Parts: sequence; C-alpha cells; structure tokens
Amino acid sequence: MSEVKGQPAGVDLEELEQLVAEADTGGRHPSGTVARTLLWVAVAWSLFQLWYASPLPFVFGFGILNDTEARAIHLGFALFLTFLAYPALRSSPRDRVPLLDWVLAAVGGFAGSYLFLFYVELSGRPGQPTTLDLVTGTVGILLLLEATRRALGLPMVVVACVFIFYTFAGQYMPDVIQHRGASLNKFLNHQWLTTEGVFGIALGVSTSFVFLFVLFGTLLEKAGAGNWMMQISIALLGHLRGGPAKVAVVSSALNGVVSGSSVSNVVSGGIFTIPLMKRTGLSGVKAGAIEASASINGQIMPPVMGAAAFLMVEYVGIPYSEIVMHALLPAVFSYLALLYMVHLEAIKMDLKTIPQRPTLARERMLRMGLGLSGSILAVCIVYYGIVAIQAVFGGTAPPMLAIAGVALYVASVWYSSRYPDLALDDPNAPILELPRAWDVTRTGLDFLIPIAVLLWCLMVEQMSPGLSAFWATLSILGIVATRKPLMAVFRNENLAASVRAAWDDLIDGLALGARNMIGIGIATATAGIVVGTITLTGLGLMMTELVEFISGGNVILMLILIAAISLVLGMGIPTTANYILVATLMAPVVVDLGAQAGLPIPLIAVHLFVFYFGIMADITPPVGLAAFAAAAISKEDPIATGFQGALYSLRTAILPFVFIFNPAILLIGVDTWPQTIWVATVSLIAILLFSAATMNWFVTKSRLWESAALLLICFTLFRPDWWLNQVSPPYEELPASEFLSAVDGRINFVVEGVDLMGEDVRKTVNVPLGEPGEPLERLRGIGLTITQAGDALMISNVDFGSYAKRIGLDVGYDVVAVLRKADQPSSLIPIGLALAATAGVAGLQFARARKQADRKETGPAR
Repeated sequence: MSEVKGQPAGVDLEELEQLVAEADTGGRHPSGTVARTLLWVAVAWSLFQLWYASPLPFVFGFGILNDTEARAIHLGFALFLTFLAYPALRSSPRDRVPLLDWVLAAVGGFAGSYLFLFYVELSGRPGQPTTLDLVTGTVGILLLLEATRRALGLPMVVVACVFIFYTFAGQYMPDVIQHRGASLNKFLNHQWLTTEGVFGIALGVSTSFVFLFVLFGTLLEKAGAGNWMMQISIALLGHLRGGPAKVAVVSSALNGVVSGSSVSNVVSGGIFTIPLMKRTGLSGVKAGAIEASASINGQIMPPVMGAAAFLMVEYVGIPYSEIVMHALLPAVFSYLALLYMVHLEAIKMDLKTIPQRPTLARERMLRMGLGLSGSILAVCIVYYGIVAIQAVFGGTAPPMLAIAGVALYVASVWYSSRYPDLALDDPNAPILELPRAWDVTRTGLDFLIPIAVLLWCLMVEQMSPGLSAFWATLSILGIVATRKPLMAVFRNENLAASVRAAWDDLIDGLALGARNMIGIGIATATAGIVVGTITLTGLGLMMTELVEFISGGNVILMLILIAAISLVLGMGIPTTANYILVATLMAPVVVDLGAQAGLPIPLIAVHLFVFYFGIMADITPPVGLAAFAAAAISKEDPIATGFQGALYSLRTAILPFVFIFNPAILLIGVDTWPQTIWVATVSLIAILLFSAATMNWFVTKSRLWESAALLLICFTLFRPDWWLNQVSPPYEELPASEFLSAVDGRINFVVEGVDLMGEDVRKTVNVPLGEPGEPLERLRGIGLTITQAGDALMISNVDFGSYAKRIGLDVGYDVVAVLRKADQPSSLIPIGLALAATAGVAGLQFARARKQADRKETGPAR
C-alpha cells in the first residue's frame, strides 16, 4: 500500500485533531515547561491508577488506599488537569496557561483530593462538618461545575444546577415532586464529604475500572494496532462492492473492541475510509453517515465497551463478564445489519470496487480456508496451552504463563520483523492496490496478545474488570516499550534511536490515556451531584408516580418517553453522564412499573436500553458529535450527515425495544448451544429484514406494501410469542407453596404487599439464581431471604444494594404465586409463516428485477 507523507489529500488533519482534542483530551497545547508539567502530571495520574489497580500495594504493604481515598485522588487529578488542558473560552489562548487557570487548577486539585488529605479527621467526625469542610465543599462544587463547562459543555452544568436548585427549593415544587428541602450544610456534607454524592458509585467506577480500559485502548492505538486493524479490514473487504464502506463498518467494529470513544473512532478511521467511499461513488453525506453510524457502535462492542458499561457492574450488580455476554449478540447484529445496509446502498448506486491482485478462484478459496482454519487452530492452541500449563504447574502457573507469553511475543515480533511495516494509504491516490489479508496480519500478530490477556482474565478467570484491565494494560505497556527496540535488533537497525522512540511512545501513551480520561472523570463526578440529589430528596420514589401518570402505566409509552429523554439529554452531555442520570432516575421506574404491569423485565435489559439510547445521541441531530466529526472529513453539512446517520442507526434503535420484550437476544434464559444458535439465527434474519425495510430495498426497490410486510415479518421473528399470547396465556400461576421447588436458573414470581407510600402493590419479578444449590441459599445469593410459614411465604429480608433490592422487592411482601411457562403452540408456527412470507416477497422482487433487466437489454434494440 502506498505510503503517505503527512496527511491524506483534501483532509485538514490539524482541524480534525483539534476537534478530537476539544472533545476528548483538551484543546490546549502549550510548550516548554508548561507542556512538560502537563505531560508529567498526566503520566503521574496513569501511574497512580496502575498502582491502585495492581496487587503491588498489598505485596509491599505500602500505598494501600480505600475506595474513598482513591476516588478523591482521581478527582483531584481530573480537576487539576481540566483547568490546565481545557481553555475557559473560545478566545482563550491555546498555547499557554493563564495565571488564573493555574490558581483554579491548584485549588481544584486540593478540593478534589480533600477526602484523601483529611480522611482520618473526617472519619472521626461524621456529619459534623467544620468551617474548612464547608468552604472546601462550596469551592469544590463551584470549580467542578466550571470544569464541567470547560470539558463537557454548558448543558451538563445546567442539568447539575437544576438538581442543586431542586435540593433547596423542594418545598416550593409541585406536589408530585415536593420535598421539605435541605440546608446548605446538609447539602455540602451529603454531596462533598460523603460517598453519596460527588464521590459516589459513578466516580468509583471511573477510578476502579474505566481509567485502565481507556489507557489500554490508548496504548494499543499508540503501538499501531488501530492502523493494523483497519488495514486488515481493507484487505478482507476492499474488493467487494461498496468495499470502502464495509471497511468502515468492520474497522469500527475492530476498533470498538479496544476503544469506547465515538469521535476518536470516526477520526482515526474516517480520514481514510470516507475519502475512499467518496471515490468509489458514495456521496459525502452518506460516506460520513456510514462512518459515524459504525463508530458510535464501538461503545456497545465487547469486550471494551463505553465507560457507561462499567457503571452497570455497580448499578446492575452482576460481573462485567456477564454484561459482555448479554451485550454480545445485539452488538454483533447491529454491525452485521449496517454491513447489509451498506451492501444495499452499493447495489442501489452500482458502486465500484477497489482493484485487487488477480488470483484464481481456487487460490482465493484455498487462502480463505487456510485463514479460517489457521485462526481456529491458533485459538485452540492458546486456550488449551494455557489450560495445560495451569494443570501442570498449579500455583506456580502464573509466572510460567508470563514466560510463555513473553516468548510468544518475542517470536511474533521476530516473525513480523521479516516484513516491511504497514504504511498509511492515501485514499486520494490515483491507484490503490489491495494487499492480501495475511500480508497485513503477519505484521502485527503481537497486537493480539494484550487482547487475549484481557479476554482470558475477564471471561475465563472471571477476574474483576479493574484487575483484568491492569494485566492487559501491563502487557501492552511492555509491547509499547519493547516492540521498536526488538524490531531494530532483528533488522540490524539503530537500537539507540529505537529505544528513544519507544520511550517517547510510552510516555506519550501514558499521558494521552490520562488526558482521554479527564472528561469521563469530570462527567462521573458531576453526575454524582444528580445521584446525591436523588438520595437526599427521595426523588427516585416520586419519579415512579410521575412517569406512571404521564405514561398511564403503559410500558411501551414509558419506554418511548425514556428513549426520548436519553436522546435529548445526550445531545448536550456525554454518554457516561447521560447513562448515570437516566439509569438512576428512570431504570428503577421501568422495572417497578413493568413489574406492576405483570411484565418481569430483567434489570440488565433496562440498563442496556438506557445505554443504547445514550449512545444514539452521538449521531442524532442537531448536536451529534460523531456526525460533526465525520462531516469535517467529508466536507459536507453536519446536520444532513446526522440525519442520514440516524436513518442508518434505526437498526440499533430498534434493538433495545426488542430485548425488553424478548430477553432471549441477551441470552437470558438461553442455556444450550442449540438454543443460542437458533436465537441468533432468527434474530439476525429479523434485523436484516428490518434494515431492508428501512432502506426500501430488498432484492430490488421495494414497494410500500412490501416494506410494510418486511416490518411485520421482522416483528414476528423478534416476537413470535406475541402471536402465541393472543391465543394462549404465556404463563400459568402455581401456588406459592411450590415456590421453592420451582427455583431454577431464573424464576418468575408474583409478590403483593404495601409500598413505602402506603399503597397496595402487586408485582411480577424475574430473578437470576446463579449456580445450582440449596434453594434458600441461592435466593440469599441475590440478597433475598424468604421465610416459610406453612404454605405462606414472606420476604423477611432484602439486603441493601442487592439485586433483589434493585428490582423493587421489599421486606414484608408476600409471595403469592409462581409463574411457570405454559404449554403454548410451537413458536415455529409464526416463525415458519414469517419466513414463508419473506420468500414470497423475495420471489416477487426477483421476478420484477428480472423484468427490469430484460427491458434494459431489449430497450436499445427498439
């Protein structure tokens, strides 16, 4: 592939870098001593986070911090760097730091780390703040709001201020959300001096998990993995019709494996894919929309999802590995559906392909077979090799695995060193020849090692997200520090220069990772003000009544309302803060009202619903940052790009509604491989047909009734049970006496009781029960204690913060019935009819397309 000196023609790389900086890392780039200060403070933050996540403090008995102290240091770094990296105004200097910002940075750093600096004193007088405590809290909140304005924009500040105002003016609010208000002392103590507000769960997740995952992705990009993944996509898909657009989709999916930033995904891939798409016939608006639509989905792609996904660990109360499992199918289906939409666009517009080296079909099939079989073989060797080492060496397996990993890494780099480094393509060059996939893959096999470490720790060893990210980050740190020197040794090049370059990359990667975290750290802290207000005022309970009143108790209307709230909030605040706000306020409401309506909605489904629509805001006009970034590359109208991207993203927007009513797509209640394959196949067909309907093109251009038919077929494939429920009830109620005998992997049951407002309630709930065991013990595993008195069952205890508490169960509720799946007609009946109807529509369109082709052929002869 041709080498580019500088930047692709026609693309203002400096403007794009500034756009990413303003959104992610701060737009200020000073020089001299100030630049070095900014650099080394950022590096210190990364090193602190690595230390905190590692086992080293416990090994050496030094630097052991509790959660509160670590959160305070985390926020102190974030505030300090915000005032140095983010200018106050558009007119503020970008090449130096004004004196006022130095003062604000120092005061902000002190206020943020106050709980660490005075932890012993504060723990000795809980609820009795001194004058210094109150002054620090006041200054801290004001500086946090200013930091939020700089890093995230005014909308997030407005949201926080509305909740602060509500705290003090509660007695003047309408009856439905009225409370007695709070004093300034109580407000400051709650928000700044405890872990109920700013230093709450959201900031804790940012401290424990999110930072290292962001650092991991940054270092992987610094090592060159981003370019490697994109060029693999080009090699695999570039020769297909609409190939560059398909490259954009696949490269964004691969980048999404390690990155959770929409804007940086757009820019890193879009500077090459968007000009390529335009060159092969796509309009600039559609090219930018495809890249933006693909890039926002990077946040839903496991294993490294957007920062909000890590918050689910705390809000839902399940391991991150389970969240990855639940999120996998919808994320993959969303990308496959976009690939299909791109393919339909290519057919509609008769797009050109990118030239490739001429090869025989037999050779291509042989290469594909070898590639697939070799990949499967490599995965099996790695997996069973690790298992064998663990079995043979037992407790000493970790150091042996480390030695084996280092040997594999050195061997991979040696093999890669035999071939030239990948060069960046100029998408505007007159000739572009596609490389072979293996020619690209062999230049970066070592990039797979840290990803494998992350997946193994998360999914197989079931380590915590923080510890998994630590080991994965440690492995990529080693690659960044040694890859260039090793390459120099193997190629007999200048070793000293390579060591210096590797050192520069390492320091720059640590600094850039920290600067990428500034906005997330500030967002989670500011969102803590909202969470603190809810816990201080009891707003959460009031919201249930308010939403029930607005929606009339209708679950569909309630979900549409929440989707709209997520989109509107997301237009002005980042995904992480959006998720915290909506999940804190609305997720309990959905679970509670759904339960009262007799619909047991799994908690993870509600939180993924909120998460998806928060991400959609990144592309929704008029303030979709991903669309603006793509439009800056394509030189097109950002609003038009946003609307086109929103059209492409409808296939993502439909999925949250699907997994609320059909949780099987989240692999909930799916226990065997045949079931998994069946659910995946039917759901994939459904989302592809939905994509065809929204594109108004299936085999050929669809008529209106054909698109409507495809939508009805899609609904049937996603919800075959809806049709069955019209003729037969889905569940049969068993008496409460059969509750314990019905305890299995998941259980649906009905409770009745009196809520905190003194009203009678009846709820249908769905709970997961984990590993097999004694029924009462399994229930206690989710924080639920059931007491049996004859045939009557009553909830005698619900652990605070447990899964049972999160889904709205409370002490004193009676278990009145157990729901067992009723015998219904087979779901194959509606699915079979839907597939037959699909074949009918396809047959009609095939016949019409053939007639159109015949007319084109005979037309000129006449």
